[in-house]
Amino acid sequence: MKIAIQGVKGSFHHKVAQTFFDATTPVLECMSFPVLVDQLVSGNASAAVMAIENSIAGAILPNYALIDKHKLTIEGEFYLDVQHNLMALSGQTIEDIKEVWSHPMALIQCRSFFEKYPSIKLVEATDTAAVAHQIQKEQLKGIAAIASETASQIYELDIIAPQIQTIKHNETRFFILNTEEKQINTDCNKASICFRTDHKRGSLATILNIMSDCKLNLTKIQSMPVIEMPWQYAFFVDITFDAYSDYEKAKKVLSIMSKDFKVLGEYKNQKR
Repeated sequence: MKIAIQGVKGSFHHKVAQTFFDATTPVLECMSFPVLVDQLVSGNASAAVMAIENSIAGAILPNYALIDKHKLTIEGEFYLDVQHNLMALSGQTIEDIKEVWSHPMALIQCRSFFEKYPSIKLVEATDTAAVAHQIQKEQLKGIAAIASETASQIYELDIIAPQIQTIKHNETRFFILNTEEKQINTDCNKASICFRTDHKRGSLATILNIMSDCKLNLTKIQSMPVIEMPWQYAFFVDITFDAYSDYEKAKKVLSIMSKDFKVLGEYKNQKR
């Protein structure tokens, strides 16, 4: 069994894979989310770990589109406390750093820190840990990476500024994905669904009232444009519930009252 992750060993995706599955489970390193999905769909990986939103930077909208387009199933979620560290080759200080390379989301989450260092150039890269690896492999002086403490240990870099994210309590939510619809699990208490509504007044409010009447708690709603249908929007919604029977009743009504209703996944709520 291989788990597809975005990035390389030492990345935050790698840490989630080790925690959700097992530390010894082999991973398949992918340098982009589309490649990650391709590896899963082709059968080269049995599951995949995908970041979906961050408490500072918000939702990763293209990933919702990938899940929907490829009909992937969400089998679980995982919340990771993300601590970003600035790291470089040994013997350097922050005054020696001319450029910082990292994933765009990491740069966004740490932007306030670099306001104190206007001379440092921020450069977007494909992965946090991959940059750390490149710095060590090519012995790049004057270049720093934003990555995890694990990455600094694996690639033998010194942390010159720890925990530089803007908000110290910084969480990223990850989905655990596969390509097979699991059998109904009545022990689950959370679901991710997707639907469209009629383009008229009160249509979304009607759907939300149905959820309330069925004792569902809406924890997230995200709209995305439907590419093939200009000015039409799909809604991606997360809901929690105490009784599976309430959720099952809601599914039947929502499938009638909304358009293109889909269940993306049913799983255990990891956020209490």
